[in-house]
Amino acid sequence: MTVDTAVWVLLVTAIVLANIPWILSNRVFVFIPVQKAKSIWFNFAEWFLYFLVTGIFAYLLEDKAMGHVKPQEWEFYVVTFFMFAIFSFPGFIYRYNLKMFLDKARSKKQAA
Repeated sequence: MTVDTAVWVLLVTAIVLANIPWILSNRVFVFIPVQKAKSIWFNFAEWFLYFLVTGIFAYLLEDKAMGHVKPQEWEFYVVTFFMFAIFSFPGFIYRYNLKMFLDKARSKKQAA
């Protein structure tokens, strides 16, 4: 695997994993269905776990693609944390803003 391919695989994986907690509001860790919607705190905990999974995946991918892993300072981890937060923005907006408006419009349409 080339480094370019590894970067694209990592970016797509990070974007997908960052949005899973927000899009799948009735499932925990993709597989476990729940009765009611998850709380925002549980979504953040799940999101943080996916951040750690993405970091482990990135570490393994860098080792596989380059043969070694460059040591990083704290700034690198802060930047990746906030980049993961930016990646999760579409799913967060869908879950807490757009879905509410879509549900209201759907209920008005059914009532009419």
